[in-house]
Amino acid sequence: MRTDPRAYRRAADWSTLHRVTTDSLAPTGRAAFAVPEDVAYFNTANLSPQLHTVRAAGVAALDRRGQPWTIGAADWFTDVERLRALAGALVGADAEGIALVPSTSYGFAVTARVLDVRPGDRVLVLAEEYPSGIYTWRAAGADLLTVGRNPGGTWTDAVLAALDERVDVVSVPPVHWTDGARVDLEAVAARTREVGARLVIDGSQAIGAMPFDVGALHPDAVVTVGYKWLLGPFGLGYLYLAPEHRDGAPIEQNWILREGSEDFARLVDYRDTYQPGTRRFDVGERSQFELVPMAIAALEQITAWGVERIAASLATTTGAVRRRTADLGLDAGRPEDVGPHVLGLRLPESARGGVLGALAAAGVYASVRGDALRVAPHLHVTDDDIDRLVDALATCSS
Repeated sequence: MRTDPRAYRRAADWSTLHRVTTDSLAPTGRAAFAVPEDVAYFNTANLSPQLHTVRAAGVAALDRRGQPWTIGAADWFTDVERLRALAGALVGADAEGIALVPSTSYGFAVTARVLDVRPGDRVLVLAEEYPSGIYTWRAAGADLLTVGRNPGGTWTDAVLAALDERVDVVSVPPVHWTDGARVDLEAVAARTREVGARLVIDGSQAIGAMPFDVGALHPDAVVTVGYKWLLGPFGLGYLYLAPEHRDGAPIEQNWILREGSEDFARLVDYRDTYQPGTRRFDVGERSQFELVPMAIAALEQITAWGVERIAASLATTTGAVRRRTADLGLDAGRPEDVGPHVLGLRLPESARGGVLGALAAAGVYASVRGDALRVAPHLHVTDDDIDRLVDALATCSS
């Protein structure tokens, strides 16, 4: 079922949505995640904590892989189609729109090719954006139009001020990867269509933790990794392409993408036609018998919880961190300008070098990105974890 991201965009305080939309999230908390009691983990934006169900699926998958005689011809196709459908449902798409990719950079490379980005094309990006997209557009010869926030302004303000008919591609995330500062994708998408540009979204720091709907945004492409907010294994990600881009040429040629590849006896009857939908853009060796069952288990759990409920619960956690660290003089920006799941606590320069060591000594784990301590919880975080984070930061600040 598609969600309405406008309901979340209108909310000035995500915790209000928590009171309205969140029931019990059981089984969750520490019971769902393999996080020890003595670890306060706030680094999902780097690498997700592991669900017990995902770990169990991985162990079972390794056992199965150890018995290759149990893996039949159909098994090369069935699990990946289940995964494709789950990933599509999370962004409001069907399975036909999803390609299985190994990384953000691979997804961007496919996107640059199908959009036919050429030398001299103007691509709008955010300042200090994650490198994979930047390097892809540079390698294509594009001219980068890099926009930055003015003091007190938002990324949305910056993008809309620079977005005109000279822009060919808008390449933005739902939230900035360094501090969770939000981009109003609906406003950006509307303006992108108005000027005749294409919209590419890197959802790696949002999909799975924030409502997202391609039906509302009409992007040309969306890429996301699976090992952050989608709680899956490393090496599996997802690429959505709009219908008008699904007939393009893939960046690699492999047997399983071709029409009729299910018939192993006829693989030497070489074909020029591809599997339907976006499957032609799948990475080779996509069946990954060790990893795909883990990714399926992760997306099934996210689907069962519901992204809206996940977002609302995470908003409660980040709201508590925001309030308590404000007493330490740490600024996380305005609540209405950030996503529900990531906070960037601005650190004085004197504290940046030693803060991670001080946190780790207390069993607390987060990241420094730019001038901010990036705090990225998931549903495993408890009130005790927040206490430990705040106490450790108080020690650093004193």
